[in-house]
Amino acid sequence: MKVDLPDGFRPFVEALKAHIREAQVRAALAVNRALLTLYWNIGRAITERQEVEGWGAKVIDQLADEIQRAFPGVGGFSRANIYRMRAFYGAFPVKTQGHIIVSQPARQFAEHLPDEVLDLPWWHHVVLLQRLKDPTLRGWYARAAVEGGWSRAVLLTQIDTRLHEREGAAITNFARALPPPQSDLARQSLKDPYVFDFLTLSRDVQERELEAGLVAHVERFLMELGVGFAFVGRQVHLQVGEQDFYLDLLFYHLKLRCFVVIELKAVAFEPEFAGKMNFYLSAVDAQMRHPSDAPSLGVILCKGRDRVVVEYALRDVQKPIGVAEWETRLVASLPEELKGALPSVEQLEAELSATGTSEENP
Repeated sequence: MKVDLPDGFRPFVEALKAHIREAQVRAALAVNRALLTLYWNIGRAITERQEVEGWGAKVIDQLADEIQRAFPGVGGFSRANIYRMRAFYGAFPVKTQGHIIVSQPARQFAEHLPDEVLDLPWWHHVVLLQRLKDPTLRGWYARAAVEGGWSRAVLLTQIDTRLHEREGAAITNFARALPPPQSDLARQSLKDPYVFDFLTLSRDVQERELEAGLVAHVERFLMELGVGFAFVGRQVHLQVGEQDFYLDLLFYHLKLRCFVVIELKAVAFEPEFAGKMNFYLSAVDAQMRHPSDAPSLGVILCKGRDRVVVEYALRDVQKPIGVAEWETRLVASLPEELKGALPSVEQLEAELSATGTSEENP
């Protein structure tokens, strides 16, 4: 039986759903913060006992057994994870008044841990502790993971591809073409090189093949581009005079509040690429840019580039343009019998997901 609903019913339901989702997110964050604070305090308590009373590995093993017997069915208190808690405290050895967790509520210690620490899931911290020895780098990746909403698999990829060395490394003319606040943010929004390890391409890859692969894996591509990029379209049509032109890829950057034109090149950078991009940006600004938008940016992704040639090519260009390299996997040289034996990207992702469910194998 159909019910006649009042006009304001549907917006009311949608508003309630939004409130429920917001409450769920807040609850999940609160639970995560409480768990991390508990783990930090357990690590602190064990460290203090080891320093004062000389507890060894056998005592810690017995401690893990006792906790698991006291809380059957509750995960997170294995021997390996107990040692991780100690390492977690060692990574953030905050000194406070009082002693172990039985003497003060755990929440009193939470204020001493940075927000990027408390907002990151436990197994992300395990990855940071296992992969990075430098505390400054751990903090950098923790902040980036929170800002980007990275999964653990993405965090592993970003560490393995050394994102901290690539971010802001593209060659640009932003300092001359943009005002200081936007030029700095725009520069940090680009990287060099871009790593498209989710693609498998032939050695003589054509630009359309690269473009099609990036669009087919647009979520992974957006993750590699970084926070703020929104996909607008592929082969976006522009008519200038009596001629038709097509942009390889068009994005809009939500933080910079501008269009970003990306041109893909399967060859090394050539000076004429900058002139073509300058033309495209003029057309986009004239035909698509809203009055409230910032000037459009151009990004030329090449298979290689000579820094001096790029700097000369951009020296007198008025539109903001950045040039960076891209990298991916190449399998053309593999024997045919080996190609079939290689796992696909999908198989690897499924294997990683299965591994990620295990407490002992983050």
